[in-house]
Amino acid sequence: MIVNIANYDFPGMWDNTYYFALSDYPTISDWELRKLILFVDYEKSHGRETEIICESNEITQAVNNALANPASFLSAQKPDIITECTACRQKGCLADYLCHTASIENAKSIFRCGKLLSAVKARNKTREELAEEPRNAAKDPPDYFDYIMMAWGNCQAGDRLVMERLLCRFPDEYDLSVDFKPGVRFYFKYTVLENHRDFTNDGMHPAKIKNELLLSDYLYCCIIPENNRSEFENIIPPYLVNRIFYIENDCRDIWDWSEKVYNFVLKQKVVL
Repeated sequence: MIVNIANYDFPGMWDNTYYFALSDYPTISDWELRKLILFVDYEKSHGRETEIICESNEITQAVNNALANPASFLSAQKPDIITECTACRQKGCLADYLCHTASIENAKSIFRCGKLLSAVKARNKTREELAEEPRNAAKDPPDYFDYIMMAWGNCQAGDRLVMERLLCRFPDEYDLSVDFKPGVRFYFKYTVLENHRDFTNDGMHPAKIKNELLLSDYLYCCIIPENNRSEFENIIPPYLVNRIFYIENDCRDIWDWSEKVYNFVLKQKVVL
């Protein structure tokens, strides 16, 4: 894997390269150094070496120091708002909640079995088979398919991916505004999920859980578009009813929807 640290607008992984964005380029924070250490460790645990590329000598020195002294950085505290990406209306990732977004049909399967499943378990294919599929355009490595991926709670990336899978192409501006069709958002408290026995932080995703995640034990709340209410009311397990909310999509675009949903989640007082 290659880590390319530069003045990017947002972080991302594509074709075995991690485009590592910083909140205040060219300064790299202790939290960002922690992410880098975790990424290198995760890759090493899966038999992959990491090459780090950076044009800034200042950043390179900080990275080398962190990799040589990981214990000094692994305890770095998670910020309340992470501004490596400012694409959302809040101009940063709000870090109290984690979110997994599913398509309408996949969400139905999730409720029927009562758990989120990794791609390997949900689709009954090997991780190697999944990695070779055309839909893996980013060329994620096989082990990624053993996990359930999470985004920060106010992020729109999950809905964007749902639209991409629905359209079988990258969504354009029209798709993400006039023709935007939200998926189903499953929300989890970060402080609860980080204690899951299969919690992993790979230095890129905010969190991922290996194999499966029981809704009964971990789901904080779930947001379903109001237009799809009738498709779900008869399949929601009784023990989850008080954690399910239906919201009308009267928004201009995917960013307004993300803001509306996250603000709604913040007002809930769900007791697990």
